[in-house]
Amino acid sequence: MEGWRGAWYVPCLASLETLQELCRKENLTCKSIGITNRSLKSYEVEYLCDYKVEEGKAYYLVKWKGWPESSNTWEPRKHLNCPLLIQNFLRDKNEYLSRVREGKAVKVRNHVKTLKPAIADYIVKKAKQRIALQRWKEELNRKKNHKAMILVENTVDLEGPPLDFYYINEYKPAPGINVLNGITTGCECADCPAEKCCPKEAGFILAYNKRKKLKIQPGLPIYECNSYCRCGPDCLNRIVQKGTPYSLCIFRTNNGRGWGVKTLQRIKTNSFVMEYVGEVITSEEAERRGQFYDNQGNTYLFDLDYDSDEFTVDAARYGNVSHFVNHSCDPNLQVFNVFIDNLDLRLPRIALFSTRTIKAGEELTFDYQMKGSIDLTSDSAEGLSPSKKRIRTVCKCGAVCCRGYLN
Repeated sequence: MEGWRGAWYVPCLASLETLQELCRKENLTCKSIGITNRSLKSYEVEYLCDYKVEEGKAYYLVKWKGWPESSNTWEPRKHLNCPLLIQNFLRDKNEYLSRVREGKAVKVRNHVKTLKPAIADYIVKKAKQRIALQRWKEELNRKKNHKAMILVENTVDLEGPPLDFYYINEYKPAPGINVLNGITTGCECADCPAEKCCPKEAGFILAYNKRKKLKIQPGLPIYECNSYCRCGPDCLNRIVQKGTPYSLCIFRTNNGRGWGVKTLQRIKTNSFVMEYVGEVITSEEAERRGQFYDNQGNTYLFDLDYDSDEFTVDAARYGNVSHFVNHSCDPNLQVFNVFIDNLDLRLPRIALFSTRTIKAGEELTFDYQMKGSIDLTSDSAEGLSPSKKRIRTVCKCGAVCCRGYLN
């Protein structure tokens, strides 16, 4: 639950359990926190908290969906029809024991009568994390404007969804900045590209081939057909505006780089993968925020420097999946400037295209020092702009050609 205060979201300070209890007392439903008409009138296992054996019978401590933790009860195994939750419980227990034993496999002893408090605590935290990540995944997929799915995965630690990140599909301009310059004309092509198609009118060649793959070199702009063009949605010059066509997974990296993004589908060379979006602010405001972000140890500032240095995209609080893409000195994505419904050269849209074939399950990365991408870092503050050197940051990309530092 969030309140609106000017241009900022204020997170609710009440715990999930408190909100559930309030809803139940007032007989209110709230799907986002697990309170439905069904849960108001019935008991459903949300997760298992603990385990014990008494008089030869196994019992699990049950957290009931939509009920506060104060309502947890011990239930015999035979009363529980939730094999997946029991499987999660046992897997989390084994995972904890394996980590305690420095990664060595631990065989579960069936005669254990009670769990140590530390194990039960870990199991509860893992269950809450699993629920929080599931809700975050559902929220991301409600808000996205493309058909491909967004998944979320953390098998590394107990980190949950970012608390101060809000998903958007397009630029969020600061007051006084117009990211739509009032374009009122488009091409008259019946079958793009014709002689006077959008790229040729701008003085450039069409960016895509007949297979809708990129055919221009880095540094050249992309001019796509706009909302006033005569051509239809299947026009081969409408690629970036349709959003990412690939299902992607936001996942927790295991080498200290925070969150990352991997593709769940094979991506061919020169294919559009995603846009980089966020708040559009002035460069002066970006400098002010950059100093604040430095003190926090992270920033997501991306200068729009195709024609000038007047504006910057800040994806720290508002962004899409690209917010989580990490740096690599040997990246598989490349930045391109795109113009569609705004022909202001100071305000291009930023698109990421594949530089080679990318296998399903492979992490997506781009070089934070490539032209057009500066002062952009991951959750773990991996990089800072060469033009705004404030600290010397070690690179963790692991590439054979790694430069060692990000600045």
